[in-house]
Amino acid sequence: MNTVIIQYNAGNIQSVLYALERIGMTAVVTDDPSLIQSADKVIFPGVGEASTAMQYLKERNLDVLISELKQPVLGICLGMQLMCRHSEENNTPCLGIFDEQVQKFTTSIPTLKIPQMGWNTICDFKTDLFTSVPENSFAYFVHGYYATIGAHTIAKTDYILSYSAALQKDNFYGVQFHPEKSALVGEQIIKNFIAL
Repeated sequence: MNTVIIQYNAGNIQSVLYALERIGMTAVVTDDPSLIQSADKVIFPGVGEASTAMQYLKERNLDVLISELKQPVLGICLGMQLMCRHSEENNTPCLGIFDEQVQKFTTSIPTLKIPQMGWNTICDFKTDLFTSVPENSFAYFVHGYYATIGAHTIAKTDYILSYSAALQKDNFYGVQFHPEKSALVGEQIIKNFIAL
């Protein structure tokens, strides 16, 4: 199994590598188009800001490459958001794989902190990405923007409002939470992705 993690100017790559090691997998971290195209599985992680991340991808033609991949691709956090059509974060056009929009959390309730940081339940699972994951399992989130619910939503969560915890279209999957930091639940989701 040849797994690639896309290298770009966004954090959390090391924690994704560790999570794969915990289930006995190794991965290559690269922005080399030929290595990405020839991989069996591609992970597109990310912690950072949408416009600078998209600029990095465009400068290396990775925006086109990612959109044309045929093998299973998993976007994590910012990676998932960049796979949507548009992000309100600095008014950024994104990859447009998913039709859902990325919007900024807003609230007048002082106890609801933005960004959301911490554990939250995920539910309404669709697709094999959530095989053996119980409904209302807890996953770890860190984000100030969210993807709306739409045709590609395969899991939901609720913080301030209900939004997409995961998206899927064809071979493309995305999760807003961090499976690499979500204990046994996250480990199962990573195993499920590798098994797709």
